[in-house]
Amino acid sequence: MRTNRILGLAIMIIAWGYSHAISYSGTLPVLHIETEGKKEITSKENYLNGTYYLDPMGADDIEAIGSKEDPLPLEIKGRGNYTWKDFDKKPYRLKLVDKQPLMGLDKSKHFALLAHADDAKNNKGFMRNTLGFYFSEQIGMAWTPKAKPVELVLNGDYKGLYFLTEHIRVDKDRVNIEEQEDNETDPEKITGGWLVEIDNYKEDPQIRFIEGNTGEEMKITYKTPEELSSAQEKFLKEEMLRIDRLVYGDKKSDELWQYLDMDALAKFYIVQEITDNYESFHGSCYLYRDMGEGQKWMFGPVWDFGSAFNRDKYQYLYEGDVWHNHWIPEICKFPKFMERVKEIWQWLHYYKYNSAYTYAEEFANLITAAAKNDAERWRDKGYGNRDMANRLKRIKERLQQTENWLVKQWGEGKATSVENVETGLSSEAVYYNLQGMRVEKPVKGQVYIQVQGGKSKKVML
Repeated sequence: MRTNRILGLAIMIIAWGYSHAISYSGTLPVLHIETEGKKEITSKENYLNGTYYLDPMGADDIEAIGSKEDPLPLEIKGRGNYTWKDFDKKPYRLKLVDKQPLMGLDKSKHFALLAHADDAKNNKGFMRNTLGFYFSEQIGMAWTPKAKPVELVLNGDYKGLYFLTEHIRVDKDRVNIEEQEDNETDPEKITGGWLVEIDNYKEDPQIRFIEGNTGEEMKITYKTPEELSSAQEKFLKEEMLRIDRLVYGDKKSDELWQYLDMDALAKFYIVQEITDNYESFHGSCYLYRDMGEGQKWMFGPVWDFGSAFNRDKYQYLYEGDVWHNHWIPEICKFPKFMERVKEIWQWLHYYKYNSAYTYAEEFANLITAAAKNDAERWRDKGYGNRDMANRLKRIKERLQQTENWLVKQWGEGKATSVENVETGLSSEAVYYNLQGMRVEKPVKGQVYIQVQGGKSKKVML
Protein backbone atom coordinates (compact mmCIF):
# COMPACT_ATOMS: atom_id res chain seq x y z
CA MET A 1 0.00 0.00 0.00
CA ARG A 2 2.81 2.38 0.94
CA THR A 3 4.61 1.56 -2.33
CA ASN A 4 1.47 2.34 -4.35
CA ARG A 5 1.05 5.70 -2.61
CA ILE A 6 4.67 6.63 -3.30
CA LEU A 7 4.31 5.58 -6.95
CA GLY A 8 1.10 7.60 -7.30
CA LEU A 9 2.74 10.66 -5.76
CA ALA A 10 5.70 10.31 -8.10
CA ILE A 11 3.41 10.16 -11.13
CA MET A 12 1.56 13.28 -9.94
CA ILE A 13 4.83 15.15 -9.46
CA ILE A 14 6.06 14.15 -12.93
CA ALA A 15 2.74 15.18 -14.52
CA TRP A 16 2.78 18.50 -12.64
CA GLY A 17 6.33 19.16 -13.78
CA TYR A 18 5.46 18.32 -17.39
CA SER A 19 2.44 20.60 -17.46
CA HIS A 20 4.43 23.46 -15.98
CA ALA A 21 7.26 22.94 -18.50
CA ILE A 22 4.90 23.90 -21.34
CA SER A 23 4.72 27.64 -21.92
CA TYR A 24 2.99 30.05 -24.26
CA SER A 25 3.80 30.04 -27.95
CA GLY A 26 4.76 33.71 -28.29
CA THR A 27 2.49 34.06 -31.34
CA LEU A 28 -0.46 35.59 -29.47
CA PRO A 29 -0.82 38.19 -26.70
CA VAL A 30 -0.53 36.73 -23.20
CA LEU A 31 -2.84 37.61 -20.31
CA HIS A 32 -1.19 37.20 -16.91
CA ILE A 33 -3.53 36.92 -13.90
CA GLU A 34 -2.59 36.36 -10.28
CA THR A 35 -5.16 35.88 -7.54
CA GLU A 36 -4.58 37.25 -4.06
CA GLY A 37 -2.39 34.76 -2.23
CA LYS A 38 -2.48 32.65 -5.42
CA LYS A 39 -5.77 31.15 -4.26
CA GLU A 40 -7.40 28.56 -6.49
CA ILE A 41 -10.59 29.68 -8.25
CA THR A 42 -13.28 27.28 -7.08
CA SER A 43 -16.53 29.30 -7.17
CA LYS A 44 -18.86 30.65 -9.85
CA GLU A 45 -20.64 32.83 -7.30
CA ASN A 46 -17.84 34.52 -5.38
CA TYR A 47 -15.13 36.65 -6.95
CA LEU A 48 -11.49 36.50 -5.84
CA ASN A 49 -9.38 39.64 -5.82
CA GLY A 50 -6.35 39.63 -8.04
CA THR A 51 -4.18 41.51 -10.52
CA TYR A 52 -3.53 41.24 -14.23
CA TYR A 53 -1.53 42.59 -17.13
CA LEU A 54 -1.70 42.03 -20.88
CA ASP A 55 1.52 41.52 -22.84
CA PRO A 56 0.92 42.08 -26.60
CA MET A 57 3.95 39.94 -27.46
CA GLY A 58 4.81 42.28 -30.30
CA ALA A 59 1.36 42.49 -31.86
CA ASP A 60 1.11 45.92 -33.54
CA ASP A 61 -2.67 46.24 -33.13
CA ILE A 62 -2.83 45.27 -29.44
CA GLU A 63 -2.18 47.72 -26.61
CA ALA A 64 -0.26 46.65 -23.50
CA ILE A 65 -2.44 46.94 -20.40
CA GLY A 66 -0.52 47.11 -17.13
CA SER A 67 2.84 45.37 -16.75
CA LYS A 68 4.62 42.73 -14.70
CA GLU A 69 6.04 45.49 -12.50
CA ASP A 70 2.75 47.41 -12.29
CA PRO A 71 -0.23 45.04 -12.72
CA LEU A 72 -3.81 46.30 -12.50
CA PRO A 73 -6.54 45.12 -10.10
CA LEU A 74 -9.40 42.81 -11.06
CA GLU A 75 -11.83 40.26 -9.68
CA ILE A 76 -12.16 36.76 -11.12
CA LYS A 77 -14.52 33.81 -10.66
CA GLY A 78 -15.62 30.72 -12.54
CA ARG A 79 -18.41 30.71 -15.13
CA GLY A 80 -20.39 28.25 -17.24
CA ASN A 81 -22.25 25.05 -16.40
CA TYR A 82 -21.09 21.95 -18.27
CA THR A 83 -17.78 23.59 -19.18
CA TRP A 84 -17.15 24.54 -15.54
CA LYS A 85 -18.05 21.17 -14.01
CA ASP A 86 -16.65 18.70 -16.54
CA PHE A 87 -13.25 20.10 -17.54
CA ASP A 88 -10.03 20.92 -15.72
CA LYS A 89 -9.36 23.71 -18.18
CA LYS A 90 -11.87 26.14 -16.68
CA PRO A 91 -13.70 29.18 -18.09
CA TYR A 92 -13.66 32.40 -16.05
CA ARG A 93 -15.47 35.67 -15.66
CA LEU A 94 -13.45 38.86 -15.19
CA LYS A 95 -14.47 42.13 -13.57
CA LEU A 96 -11.83 44.82 -13.96
CA VAL A 97 -11.66 47.68 -11.48
CA ASP A 98 -11.36 50.17 -14.35
CA LYS A 99 -12.69 49.92 -17.90
CA GLN A 100 -10.02 48.81 -20.37
CA PRO A 101 -9.93 48.05 -24.11
CA LEU A 102 -8.49 44.58 -23.56
CA MET A 103 -7.23 43.02 -26.81
CA GLY A 104 -8.70 45.96 -28.72
CA LEU A 105 -12.25 45.15 -27.63
CA ASP A 106 -14.61 47.94 -26.60
CA LYS A 107 -13.70 49.45 -23.23
CA SER A 108 -15.42 47.61 -20.40
CA LYS A 109 -14.94 46.16 -16.95
CA HIS A 110 -16.67 42.90 -17.88
CA PHE A 111 -15.18 40.07 -19.94
CA ALA A 112 -15.27 36.28 -20.12
CA LEU A 113 -12.34 33.96 -20.66
CA LEU A 114 -13.72 30.99 -22.59
CA ALA A 115 -11.62 27.82 -22.55
CA HIS A 116 -13.40 25.78 -25.26
CA ALA A 117 -11.87 22.63 -23.80
CA ASP A 118 -14.80 20.67 -25.26
CA ASP A 119 -13.71 21.61 -28.80
CA ALA A 120 -11.07 18.89 -28.67
CA LYS A 121 -13.64 16.18 -28.10
CA ASN A 122 -15.41 17.12 -31.33
CA ASN A 123 -12.30 18.08 -33.30
CA LYS A 124 -13.58 21.54 -34.18
CA GLY A 125 -10.34 23.49 -33.82
CA PHE A 126 -11.84 26.32 -31.75
CA MET A 127 -13.99 27.17 -34.80
CA ARG A 128 -17.53 26.79 -33.48
CA ASN A 129 -18.04 30.04 -31.56
CA THR A 130 -15.64 31.80 -33.91
CA LEU A 131 -17.74 31.11 -37.00
CA GLY A 132 -21.03 31.50 -35.17
CA PHE A 133 -20.00 35.01 -34.10
CA TYR A 134 -18.68 35.71 -37.60
CA PHE A 135 -21.97 34.88 -39.32
CA SER A 136 -23.89 36.87 -36.69
CA GLU A 137 -21.83 39.95 -37.57
CA GLN A 138 -22.17 39.37 -41.31
CA ILE A 139 -25.94 38.95 -41.18
CA GLY A 140 -26.30 42.20 -39.24
CA MET A 141 -27.44 41.21 -35.76
CA ALA A 142 -27.82 44.33 -33.62
CA TRP A 143 -24.83 43.33 -31.49
CA THR A 144 -22.49 40.35 -31.60
CA PRO A 145 -20.01 39.56 -28.83
CA LYS A 146 -16.43 39.92 -30.02
CA ALA A 147 -13.82 37.37 -29.03
CA LYS A 148 -10.03 37.45 -29.38
CA PRO A 149 -7.61 34.54 -28.94
CA VAL A 150 -5.15 34.99 -26.09
CA GLU A 151 -2.87 32.73 -24.07
CA LEU A 152 -3.46 32.66 -20.32
CA VAL A 153 -0.98 32.40 -17.47
CA LEU A 154 -2.81 32.06 -14.14
CA ASN A 155 -0.82 32.24 -10.92
CA GLY A 156 2.34 31.50 -12.89
CA ASP A 157 0.84 28.40 -14.54
CA TYR A 158 0.38 28.35 -18.32
CA LYS A 159 -3.28 27.42 -18.89
CA GLY A 160 -3.25 27.39 -22.68
CA LEU A 161 -5.25 29.04 -25.44
CA TYR A 162 -8.32 31.02 -24.32
CA PHE A 163 -10.76 33.43 -25.92
CA LEU A 164 -11.25 36.83 -24.31
CA THR A 165 -14.91 37.49 -25.00
CA GLU A 166 -17.30 40.37 -24.48
CA HIS A 167 -19.83 39.20 -21.91
CA ILE A 168 -23.53 39.61 -22.68
CA ARG A 169 -24.91 42.44 -20.58
CA VAL A 170 -26.96 45.61 -20.88
CA ASP A 171 -24.56 48.37 -21.90
CA LYS A 172 -24.44 51.08 -24.57
CA ASP A 173 -21.70 49.11 -26.37
CA ARG A 174 -23.37 45.70 -25.94
CA VAL A 175 -27.10 45.10 -25.55
CA ASN A 176 -27.96 48.74 -26.03
CA ILE A 177 -31.28 49.16 -24.23
CA GLU A 178 -32.44 51.30 -21.35
CA GLU A 179 -31.70 49.34 -18.19
CA GLN A 180 -34.61 48.53 -15.90
CA GLU A 181 -34.28 48.92 -12.15
CA ASP A 182 -34.56 45.97 -9.77
CA ASN A 183 -37.89 45.68 -7.94
CA GLU A 184 -39.55 48.30 -10.16
CA THR A 185 -43.31 48.71 -9.74
CA ASP A 186 -44.17 51.53 -12.17
CA PRO A 187 -46.40 49.92 -14.87
CA GLU A 188 -44.77 51.96 -17.65
CA LYS A 189 -41.20 51.24 -16.56
CA ILE A 190 -41.56 47.47 -16.28
CA THR A 191 -42.43 47.09 -19.97
CA GLY A 192 -38.82 47.36 -21.18
CA GLY A 193 -35.21 47.05 -20.20
CA TRP A 194 -35.37 43.24 -20.19
CA LEU A 195 -32.54 40.81 -20.93
CA VAL A 196 -33.55 37.16 -20.48
CA GLU A 197 -32.34 33.71 -21.50
CA ILE A 198 -34.20 30.59 -22.58
CA ASP A 199 -32.25 28.27 -20.30
CA ASN A 200 -31.69 24.52 -20.18
CA TYR A 201 -30.74 24.52 -16.49
CA LYS A 202 -33.24 24.80 -13.67
CA GLU A 203 -31.86 27.50 -11.46
CA ASP A 204 -32.96 30.75 -9.89
CA PRO A 205 -33.82 33.42 -10.80
CA GLN A 206 -36.30 32.03 -13.34
CA ILE A 207 -39.90 31.90 -14.38
CA ARG A 208 -41.15 28.54 -15.67
CA PHE A 209 -44.14 27.27 -17.64
CA ILE A 210 -45.12 24.39 -19.93
CA GLU A 211 -44.55 25.15 -23.60
CA GLY A 212 -47.55 24.85 -25.90
CA ASN A 213 -48.71 21.28 -26.33
CA THR A 214 -45.24 19.75 -25.93
CA GLY A 215 -45.26 18.99 -22.21
CA GLU A 216 -41.76 20.53 -22.08
CA GLU A 217 -40.98 23.06 -19.37
CA MET A 218 -39.62 26.40 -20.53
CA LYS A 219 -37.16 28.01 -18.13
CA ILE A 220 -36.67 31.76 -18.57
CA THR A 221 -33.71 33.11 -16.60
CA TYR A 222 -33.80 36.88 -16.19
CA LYS A 223 -30.45 38.70 -16.32
CA THR A 224 -31.67 42.30 -16.23
CA PRO A 225 -33.29 43.19 -13.92
CA GLU A 226 -31.78 40.76 -11.42
CA GLU A 227 -34.44 41.04 -8.70
CA LEU A 228 -38.12 41.27 -9.63
CA SER A 229 -41.04 42.88 -7.90
CA SER A 230 -44.31 40.98 -8.11
CA ALA A 231 -45.36 43.40 -10.88
CA GLN A 232 -42.21 42.67 -12.90
CA GLU A 233 -42.58 38.93 -12.47
CA LYS A 234 -46.22 39.08 -13.53
CA PHE A 235 -45.38 41.15 -16.62
CA LEU A 236 -42.54 38.87 -17.74
CA LYS A 237 -44.54 35.70 -17.31
CA GLU A 238 -47.57 37.14 -19.11
CA GLU A 239 -45.36 38.25 -22.01
CA MET A 240 -43.76 34.82 -22.39
CA LEU A 241 -47.11 33.01 -22.08
CA ARG A 242 -48.67 35.32 -24.70
CA ILE A 243 -45.84 34.61 -27.14
CA ASP A 244 -46.12 30.89 -26.40
CA ARG A 245 -49.87 30.98 -27.12
CA LEU A 246 -49.35 32.84 -30.39
CA VAL A 247 -46.51 30.54 -31.50
CA TYR A 248 -48.90 27.60 -31.20
CA GLY A 249 -51.80 29.55 -32.72
CA ASP A 250 -52.96 30.49 -36.21
CA LYS A 251 -49.96 30.37 -38.57
CA LYS A 252 -51.58 32.86 -40.96
CA SER A 253 -52.06 35.47 -38.23
CA ASP A 254 -49.65 38.41 -37.88
CA GLU A 255 -50.36 38.89 -34.17
CA LEU A 256 -47.14 37.13 -33.08
CA TRP A 257 -45.08 39.74 -34.89
CA GLN A 258 -46.59 42.47 -32.75
CA TYR A 259 -44.58 40.99 -29.88
CA LEU A 260 -41.57 39.33 -31.58
CA ASP A 261 -39.31 41.18 -34.03
CA MET A 262 -39.39 39.03 -37.17
CA ASP A 263 -36.08 40.20 -38.67
CA ALA A 264 -34.11 39.70 -35.46
CA LEU A 265 -35.51 36.18 -35.10
CA ALA A 266 -34.93 35.33 -38.77
CA LYS A 267 -31.29 36.40 -38.59
CA PHE A 268 -30.74 34.57 -35.30
CA TYR A 269 -32.31 31.41 -36.70
CA ILE A 270 -30.32 31.49 -39.96
CA VAL A 271 -27.03 31.71 -38.04
CA GLN A 272 -28.05 28.68 -35.97
CA GLU A 273 -28.91 26.70 -39.12
CA ILE A 274 -25.65 27.62 -40.86
CA THR A 275 -23.68 26.28 -37.90
CA ASP A 276 -26.21 23.47 -37.34
CA ASN A 277 -26.25 24.44 -33.67
CA TYR A 278 -28.86 21.92 -32.62
CA GLU A 279 -28.71 23.06 -28.99
CA SER A 280 -29.97 26.53 -29.94
CA PHE A 281 -33.48 27.46 -28.80
CA HIS A 282 -32.78 25.00 -25.96
CA GLY A 283 -30.34 26.94 -23.81
CA SER A 284 -28.07 30.01 -23.96
CA CYS A 285 -30.80 31.59 -26.11
CA TYR A 286 -31.13 35.30 -25.32
CA LEU A 287 -33.96 37.78 -25.86
CA TYR A 288 -34.22 41.43 -24.92
CA ARG A 289 -36.84 44.16 -24.97
CA ASP A 290 -36.18 47.88 -24.83
CA MET A 291 -38.26 50.36 -22.88
CA GLY A 292 -40.83 52.46 -24.72
CA GLU A 293 -44.03 52.38 -26.71
CA GLY A 294 -44.32 49.64 -29.34
CA GLN A 295 -41.10 47.80 -28.44
CA LYS A 296 -40.85 44.12 -29.36
CA TRP A 297 -38.89 41.16 -28.01
CA MET A 298 -35.67 40.72 -29.99
CA PHE A 299 -33.86 37.39 -30.33
CA GLY A 300 -30.14 37.73 -29.63
CA PRO A 301 -27.32 38.18 -29.06
CA VAL A 302 -25.89 34.82 -30.17
CA TRP A 303 -23.73 33.10 -27.60
CA ASP A 304 -23.03 29.39 -27.19
CA PHE A 305 -22.20 27.32 -30.30
CA GLY A 306 -21.04 24.28 -28.34
CA SER A 307 -23.15 21.90 -30.45
CA ALA A 308 -22.28 23.42 -33.83
CA PHE A 309 -20.73 21.61 -36.81
CA ASN A 310 -21.09 18.23 -35.08
CA ARG A 311 -22.92 16.35 -37.83
CA ASP A 312 -23.49 16.19 -41.56
CA LYS A 313 -26.12 18.68 -42.69
CA TYR A 314 -29.17 16.92 -44.07
CA GLN A 315 -31.94 18.22 -41.79
CA TYR A 316 -33.04 21.31 -39.89
CA LEU A 317 -31.47 21.88 -36.48
CA TYR A 318 -34.72 21.01 -34.66
CA GLU A 319 -35.05 17.65 -36.45
CA GLY A 320 -33.50 14.51 -35.07
CA ASP A 321 -34.54 14.90 -31.42
CA VAL A 322 -31.04 15.69 -30.14
CA TRP A 323 -32.38 18.45 -27.89
CA HIS A 324 -35.82 19.97 -27.48
CA ASN A 325 -35.72 23.30 -29.29
CA HIS A 326 -38.31 25.67 -27.84
CA TRP A 327 -40.71 27.47 -30.20
CA ILE A 328 -38.66 27.39 -33.41
CA PRO A 329 -40.24 24.23 -34.96
CA GLU A 330 -43.65 25.91 -34.68
CA ILE A 331 -42.42 29.35 -35.76
CA CYS A 332 -41.02 27.82 -38.95
CA LYS A 333 -44.61 26.87 -39.87
CA PHE A 334 -45.48 30.57 -40.29
CA PRO A 335 -45.34 31.24 -44.08
CA LYS A 336 -44.55 34.93 -43.60
CA PHE A 337 -41.60 34.13 -41.36
CA MET A 338 -40.16 31.59 -43.75
CA GLU A 339 -40.47 34.02 -46.66
CA ARG A 340 -38.34 36.46 -44.68
CA VAL A 341 -35.86 33.75 -43.73
CA LYS A 342 -35.36 32.85 -47.39
CA GLU A 343 -34.96 36.49 -48.42
CA ILE A 344 -32.31 37.20 -45.79
CA TRP A 345 -30.54 33.88 -46.44
CA GLN A 346 -30.33 34.61 -50.16
CA TRP A 347 -28.83 38.03 -49.44
CA LEU A 348 -26.30 36.52 -47.01
CA HIS A 349 -25.41 33.74 -49.40
CA TYR A 350 -24.88 36.10 -52.31
CA TYR A 351 -22.86 38.76 -50.48
CA LYS A 352 -21.25 37.13 -47.46
CA TYR A 353 -21.11 33.34 -47.31
CA ASN A 354 -18.02 32.79 -49.42
CA SER A 355 -15.92 35.06 -47.20
CA ALA A 356 -16.37 32.61 -44.29
CA TYR A 357 -13.96 30.14 -45.92
CA THR A 358 -11.19 32.76 -46.05
CA TYR A 359 -11.98 33.94 -42.54
CA ALA A 360 -11.69 30.37 -41.23
CA GLU A 361 -8.30 29.94 -42.93
CA GLU A 362 -6.94 33.18 -41.49
CA PHE A 363 -8.18 32.32 -38.02
CA ALA A 364 -6.70 28.82 -38.14
CA ASN A 365 -3.32 30.20 -39.17
CA LEU A 366 -3.46 32.77 -36.38
CA ILE A 367 -3.94 30.23 -33.59
CA THR A 368 -2.03 27.20 -34.95
CA ALA A 369 1.06 27.51 -32.75
CA ALA A 370 -0.93 28.41 -29.62
CA ALA A 371 -3.38 25.55 -30.24
CA LYS A 372 -0.48 23.11 -30.40
CA ASN A 373 0.94 24.39 -27.10
CA ASP A 374 -2.52 24.22 -25.58
CA ALA A 375 -2.79 20.57 -26.62
CA GLU A 376 0.62 19.86 -25.07
CA ARG A 377 -0.38 21.63 -21.84
CA TRP A 378 -3.49 19.47 -21.51
CA ARG A 379 -2.03 16.34 -23.02
CA ASP A 380 -2.98 14.16 -20.03
CA LYS A 381 -6.62 15.29 -20.37
CA GLY A 382 -6.89 14.95 -24.13
CA TYR A 383 -7.89 18.58 -24.68
CA GLY A 384 -6.60 20.80 -27.44
CA ASN A 385 -6.30 20.86 -31.22
CA ARG A 386 -2.73 20.22 -32.32
CA ASP A 387 -3.60 19.58 -35.99
CA MET A 388 -5.29 22.80 -37.06
CA ALA A 389 -4.82 22.06 -40.76
CA ASN A 390 -6.98 18.95 -40.46
CA ARG A 391 -9.52 20.76 -38.28
CA LEU A 392 -9.76 23.56 -40.84
CA LYS A 393 -10.28 21.06 -43.65
CA ARG A 394 -13.15 19.42 -41.77
CA ILE A 395 -14.84 22.72 -40.91
CA LYS A 396 -14.64 23.92 -44.52
CA GLU A 397 -16.22 20.65 -45.65
CA ARG A 398 -19.06 21.22 -43.20
CA LEU A 399 -19.48 24.82 -44.38
CA GLN A 400 -19.70 23.64 -47.98
CA GLN A 401 -22.12 20.85 -47.15
CA THR A 402 -24.33 23.24 -45.20
CA GLU A 403 -24.24 25.80 -47.99
CA ASN A 404 -25.31 23.21 -50.54
CA TRP A 405 -28.14 21.91 -48.36
CA LEU A 406 -29.51 25.34 -47.43
CA VAL A 407 -29.43 26.47 -51.07
CA LYS A 408 -31.70 23.52 -51.87
CA GLN A 409 -34.08 24.52 -49.07
CA TRP A 410 -34.01 28.31 -49.29
CA GLY A 411 -32.58 29.19 -52.72
CA GLU A 412 -29.47 31.00 -53.87
CA GLY A 413 -30.85 33.94 -55.83
CA LYS A 414 -29.52 37.43 -55.22
CA ALA A 415 -31.52 39.30 -52.59
CA THR A 416 -31.26 43.08 -52.91
CA SER A 417 -31.62 43.90 -49.23
CA VAL A 418 -31.64 42.35 -45.78
CA GLU A 419 -33.94 45.01 -44.36
CA ASN A 420 -36.54 47.41 -45.73
CA VAL A 421 -33.98 50.16 -46.15
CA GLU A 422 -32.73 52.45 -48.88
CA THR A 423 -29.46 51.76 -50.65
CA GLY A 424 -26.65 53.90 -51.94
CA LEU A 425 -23.53 55.70 -50.68
CA SER A 426 -23.41 59.49 -50.44
CA SER A 427 -20.05 61.27 -50.27
CA GLU A 428 -21.69 64.09 -48.34
CA ALA A 429 -23.14 61.90 -45.56
CA VAL A 430 -21.73 60.61 -42.26
CA TYR A 431 -22.26 56.92 -41.46
CA TYR A 432 -22.74 55.15 -38.14
CA ASN A 433 -23.10 51.44 -37.41
CA LEU A 434 -26.24 50.17 -35.69
CA GLN A 435 -24.53 50.54 -32.30
CA GLY A 436 -24.10 54.29 -32.92
CA MET A 437 -20.35 54.30 -33.60
CA ARG A 438 -19.09 56.37 -36.53
CA VAL A 439 -17.72 54.39 -39.48
CA GLU A 440 -15.09 56.06 -41.65
CA LYS A 441 -15.06 53.44 -44.41
CA PRO A 442 -18.52 51.90 -44.90
CA VAL A 443 -18.50 48.40 -46.40
CA LYS A 444 -20.68 47.30 -49.31
CA GLY A 445 -23.56 45.09 -48.24
CA GLN A 446 -23.71 46.38 -44.65
CA VAL A 447 -26.52 48.35 -43.02
CA TYR A 448 -25.74 51.79 -41.53
CA ILE A 449 -27.38 54.90 -40.15
CA GLN A 450 -26.79 57.66 -42.70
CA VAL A 451 -26.78 61.25 -41.38
CA GLN A 452 -27.01 64.05 -43.93
CA GLY A 453 -28.43 67.54 -43.81
CA GLY A 454 -29.61 67.12 -40.25
CA LYS A 455 -31.66 64.02 -41.14
CA SER A 456 -30.89 60.34 -40.48
CA LYS A 457 -32.12 57.16 -42.11
CA LYS A 458 -31.17 53.50 -42.30
CA VAL A 459 -29.41 52.48 -45.53
CA MET A 460 -27.72 49.50 -47.07
CA LEU A 461 -24.71 50.24 -49.25
